[in-house]
Amino acid sequence: MKVFEFMQDFPNEEKCKLHFKEFREQSGVFCVKCGCSKQYWLQAKWQWQCSKCNFRTGLSSGTIMHKTKISFHKFYLCMSLMTMTKKGFSAKEMQRQLSHKRYRTIWVLMHRLRDVMGQREDLYKLSGAIEMDEGYFTHTNAENQKLKRGRGSQRKKNVAVMAESTPLEIIETGEKSSHFRYAKMKALDNHTSKSLNEVVREGIEKESILITDKSTSYEDFKKLFDCHISYKSDKQTTKSTLKWVHITISNAKRTLLGIYHMMKSEYLQA
Repeated sequence: MKVFEFMQDFPNEEKCKLHFKEFREQSGVFCVKCGCSKQYWLQAKWQWQCSKCNFRTGLSSGTIMHKTKISFHKFYLCMSLMTMTKKGFSAKEMQRQLSHKRYRTIWVLMHRLRDVMGQREDLYKLSGAIEMDEGYFTHTNAENQKLKRGRGSQRKKNVAVMAESTPLEIIETGEKSSHFRYAKMKALDNHTSKSLNEVVREGIEKESILITDKSTSYEDFKKLFDCHISYKSDKQTTKSTLKWVHITISNAKRTLLGIYHMMKSEYLQA
């Protein structure tokens, strides 16, 4: 959705609240007290009332907006701005765009949205031909202790990156290439094979073709998937065989650096 389309569909607070109400009713509204699903809408109160115990449920109760005082219009605009651009928004920039006084309110709201978006991403798995590698993202260290350099440095967070690429071939010329579709990125607590195995098992279908380099951390993949192909890591492999996963890592690093400059490791996944 573009900005102009958003302003047409959601020009004011009431339009946003009505849309939110309709969406909740499609999903089903249940009484938190007795569990009854038969609810009556009280237009004057903007609440549902249970037909069994008369308990009232607020419009935002039990949702991502629960116990927040931000308006529905600002909430909808925040969602739109976060999703309509590939570049992303920092909480400070979002606060400025929404003309909101408190930075902390916007920061919490954006993290709630990112958490829900992450839960939605976990509902599906990648399939087909999957390129997989690891990226190392620099983050701040809260304790300012003396840090180890190189691989395993406390300043770098290990992230498993999986990119779904569809092989393509031009029939007239026989030229082969691949087309990028979806990607998954998971921040890891450590660099062990056990952590990597768990991540790829949860994010990739077993029948997929998994393509990696010859890292010793990937040796168990041939047991987890129907087909595991590994290549020696060099410039040619990076440009062709593992092209999309490295483009994904580079774009992610550039985006984070441009928007946030530096972040704490606990927020990297969000």
